[in-house]
Amino acid sequence: MSAEFTVDVPVRFRDLDPMNHVNHAVYASYLEAGRTDYLRDVAGLADEEISFVIVTLEISYERPITKGDDPTVALSVTRLGDSSCTMDYEVRVDGDVAATAETTIVHIDPETERPSPIPDAVTQRIREYEGLEAVA
Repeated sequence: MSAEFTVDVPVRFRDLDPMNHVNHAVYASYLEAGRTDYLRDVAGLADEEISFVIVTLEISYERPITKGDDPTVALSVTRLGDSSCTMDYEVRVDGDVAATAETTIVHIDPETERPSPIPDAVTQRIREYEGLEAVA
């Protein structure tokens, strides 16, 4: 993956298991930090405007993240549909890949809580940032 968007995430004491490794479930929180920053900074959405839900999440663990590490989440949108998109992630420590992940998120209408088209302005900003072609 050659992600361009990166977010540094702190390792908090509560993230650690008794062996001072970041617990496997915490990686999903690190991905969420990257995803919400991406939707804010790239897609132009305020936090209260983010109306996406996760429909799939897959994480592959390559090496532990430990106390004292400074992880970075790198991500990119690899597929952008009408109401959903797929994001690929790398969680890195000092340039080494600690985990890879993929999520599919679906845009939800806040009133009906049903899938709805991603707003055109959001789609356009993501396409421009990622260099994705419009689907005919």
